[in-house]
Amino acid sequence: MKVYLVGGAVRDTLLKRPIIERDWVVVGGTEQQMLDLGYTRVGADFPVFLHPKTKEEYALARTERKRGHGYKGFECNASSEVTLEQDLLRRDLTVNAMAMDENGNIIDPYQGQVDLNRGVLRHVSDAFIEDPLRVFRVARFAARYKDHGFAVANQTLSLMKTISQSGELAHLSAERVWKETSRSLLEQHPDIYFSILKSVDALSHWFPELEKLWGIPNPSRWHPEIDTGLHTMMVLKQACRISDQLSVRFAALVHDFGKGLTDTTQWPSHRGHDDLGLPPIKELSKRLKVPNDCAELALLVSSHHSAVHRLSDQSPESVLNVLNKTDAWRKPERFKQLLDTCYADFAGRKNFALLEYPQREQWLNILNSCQKVTAKPFVSAGLKGADIKQAIDEQRLQRIKESGYLRCA
Repeated sequence: MKVYLVGGAVRDTLLKRPIIERDWVVVGGTEQQMLDLGYTRVGADFPVFLHPKTKEEYALARTERKRGHGYKGFECNASSEVTLEQDLLRRDLTVNAMAMDENGNIIDPYQGQVDLNRGVLRHVSDAFIEDPLRVFRVARFAARYKDHGFAVANQTLSLMKTISQSGELAHLSAERVWKETSRSLLEQHPDIYFSILKSVDALSHWFPELEKLWGIPNPSRWHPEIDTGLHTMMVLKQACRISDQLSVRFAALVHDFGKGLTDTTQWPSHRGHDDLGLPPIKELSKRLKVPNDCAELALLVSSHHSAVHRLSDQSPESVLNVLNKTDAWRKPERFKQLLDTCYADFAGRKNFALLEYPQREQWLNILNSCQKVTAKPFVSAGLKGADIKQAIDEQRLQRIKESGYLRCA
């Protein structure tokens, strides 16, 4: 029985990147041997075990044959006769199909080091098309390794498109797609993930609301980049510069969904796109089972980003309404996330990235000032119920007027 370090840990060791997790493959072993050594089986579909001390995953070497739809439709053979080369052959990319023995020697039967040095993400074999999840995984790797100069091989892109057009993507679970998407959103270049999915016809299956944005024009005065899909990718880039929070990046991705539903006869104007974006955001969030904090922030951003941008044109009552509707009093950190997303929206335009966005600090200053108004003095004065709320609102409105940020105040 021999044990090898495999996959991402080997790849990232060669790239001199931090190792996130270590996976091991066991060649020549059996399930009973692993159990006798104190390992705990955790794999339901194939034999994977947790090390008794490190809790790292050890899998018996195996081969796979496609028997059904989706990423679970495989028949596995994990006999002790399976070789290391056979196990590596079933993997997605050559850069992930390398192993390292206990002495640090690299076993690389499929030229992974060559592709690593060339910056190429290439499939190991044509069996790549048997697992539809690989479309999303490869797009994620492209986003992760953009700064290392990696690109997906043309032949691999062709296979990814074949998968998309086969209907296999429909058999993936929402949880798996969201896992790949959320991990991609947390990379430094998530725009690459979505651009690749678009190029291989995968967006239409799981992100039709997003795909719809390409080709929709914006007023050139405010959007020199014109195209709404391109603008969305630029906003996502800026969101990564501004925030490392998943909820902010997701909100940036979906903030302009409403532009896909505006009256085409009025283009490039998109009046009312803020609220028009709410139903498609809800649909996407439901389809992908997006976490509540991400979905809720996305809805708030869609509904209020235009008002945030145009603070100086708002009435005091409109400003107070935004603070009330976003529950900024009880959730100031979420309100800051909303402002971060609006900043990304502003900066995510051609030639706008380096411009000042004073609205963020202005809204925060207004919020901080208004938060100093509390119910305590009004309760002491004998006010009750609705009268207390009215008194608080009146004082907050006065503070908004005195902020100096509104033209009409």
